[in-house]
Amino acid sequence: MKYGRTYNFSAGPAMMPEEVLEEIAAEMMNYQGSGMCVMEMSHRSSVFQKIRDEAEADLRKLMNIPENYKVLFVQGGGTLEFAMVPMNLMKNGVACYVETGSWSKKAISEAKKFGEVKVVASSADENFTYIPDCSALEIPENADYLYICENETINGTTFHALPACGNTVLVSDQSSMFLSRPCDVSKYGLIWAGVQKNVGPAGMAVVILREDLLREDLTVPTYLNYKTHADSDSLYNTPNCWAIYCCGKVFKYLLAKGGLEAQAKRNEEKAAILYDFLDSSTFFTASVRKEDRSVMNVPFRTPSKEEDAAFVAAAKAAGFDNLKGHKSVGGLRASIYNAMPREGVEALVNFLKKYEKENG
Repeated sequence: MKYGRTYNFSAGPAMMPEEVLEEIAAEMMNYQGSGMCVMEMSHRSSVFQKIRDEAEADLRKLMNIPENYKVLFVQGGGTLEFAMVPMNLMKNGVACYVETGSWSKKAISEAKKFGEVKVVASSADENFTYIPDCSALEIPENADYLYICENETINGTTFHALPACGNTVLVSDQSSMFLSRPCDVSKYGLIWAGVQKNVGPAGMAVVILREDLLREDLTVPTYLNYKTHADSDSLYNTPNCWAIYCCGKVFKYLLAKGGLEAQAKRNEEKAAILYDFLDSSTFFTASVRKEDRSVMNVPFRTPSKEEDAAFVAAAKAAGFDNLKGHKSVGGLRASIYNAMPREGVEALVNFLKKYEKENG
């Protein structure tokens, strides 16, 4: 790590690639001869239009997004999407949700304000430490969509196979695994992701949705209607220009590094280093069932809450930041997103080994 940077294991806002940060720094005072920073320029300018257009084009290339899908850059982050999804997609007033942890629970709570919500599968019985069987879900014919949180950031679980939902529209919150592995967009009706975990700075979500799901609805506030953003290429009002610019840099970076297939391989190798240690440890314990473990978010724990707190303090002093688990579940958590280098995970494992030897 250069510049005296720490290994930041935060669940978000999270690390960005150093190469990208260096590019951004070099362009901070004068973006490509424009005489201004991207944060200062008009979103209606031809310079920014090119930034936005390239960001969308590069994302489409990365994910091989079909032509009949729109790509939107929407302010408000993930929390706003909990409401925008039901507001835009609940035509019949019924939606099905799979409950797999903290973020799907929040989505369920918000959706109930707009219609009937059926929880068709849940892992609450074991504190969300696994993904429930979704191979034979009971989805009513009038359900507008089936919603999943494809990777639960707090609980550290992920779907390694999509639910069997027939002709029902599949909606996925991909926030904490977005662009971490290849994705067949055609299997979804709508994908959304808060960008502050794997892609860029906080304050925006990327929404990818099939065109037939767009609709005029005068009961939906103008800004909260996906069609508003689709019709205006995400320029209905002043967008989060800075986030779009930074995300665009990351898209180009991922393309240059071999795309999502290559990124998935790097991520799997990093995660294996950490999980292999945890599975062999007598002091630290991984929290999630093996077959449902996230490659991005790794929750684990020591024998006690007191030991957890002592470890977090020792880790921070050693240069490993944000390893405390979410307040809702406690314990420890290492988020090892795309930008976390392999050497960061290796250094953490070496520290874990040393700590166990001294305190186990």
